[in-house]
Amino acid sequence: MAADPFEASRPGLTSPASRGAAVTPSDAADLTTAARALYVGGAGDVTLDTTGGDTLTFASVPAGMWLPVRTARVRATGTTASDIVAVW
Repeated sequence: MAADPFEASRPGLTSPASRGAAVTPSDAADLTTAARALYVGGAGDVTLDTTGGDTLTFASVPAGMWLPVRTARVRATGTTASDIVAVW
């Protein structure tokens, strides 16, 4: 593993993410860990539940776009984008 000169620093909400995982959209299951942002690799719509409990649809998200929204669930219904990655 690479040396991390920031290892002893406490991360804040403006710090870059240090973890991530591929997302499988689901209408029934929350993400394993709430995300601080989503990366959308393949263009389309993204329907998600925020950590605050709102359901939002981001329409026509271009490939390569970051969605800086705290996310609890990415819904299968309404999501046509692909290659979504959650970071936290």
